[in-house]
Amino acid sequence: MDVKSRHHLRSDAIDRITSSIADALGVEIDGDSFEQVEFTDSDTELVLVDGDPLVTYFPAHDGGDPEPFLTVNGANRYPPTDRVVTVDAGAVSFVSDGADVMRPGIADADAEIAADDLVVIEEESHGKALAIGRARVDGDELVGDSGKVIDSLHHVGDELFSLSL
Repeated sequence: MDVKSRHHLRSDAIDRITSSIADALGVEIDGDSFEQVEFTDSDTELVLVDGDPLVTYFPAHDGGDPEPFLTVNGANRYPPTDRVVTVDAGAVSFVSDGADVMRPGIADADAEIAADDLVVIEEESHGKALAIGRARVDGDELVGDSGKVIDSLHHVGDELFSLSL
């Protein structure tokens, strides 16, 4: 990913990002420096918090403005309390490779998740974030016997996760 531009964000833009993430995930991001990075070869917009790639924008499910959300690195730095889906050990390798999440692999899910919400997918034994996805169904429908219920958008090992600036 080649950097097209990189600039410091104004305080009102930082407030929009931090309040959006606090509302969605129940975490407060604190940092001294917030920089937005745009790439020449990708539509990805990334926000560096104190130089680390912790926030990115995902396309809105309704076609509106992109939504700021934590990256996998961001979710591991600031573990969320809301919109968390926990997968069992059998699903870890698939989710880590970017597979969509199937009901049988889900051990637990936040019941407050609504269909089309961005979610953090973490593994059961250590609580580490593995992926960011978009829920296809409400949280109380995520656990079950069959069906794809979360579309994977970003995962450990992908280009965004491995990015170093």
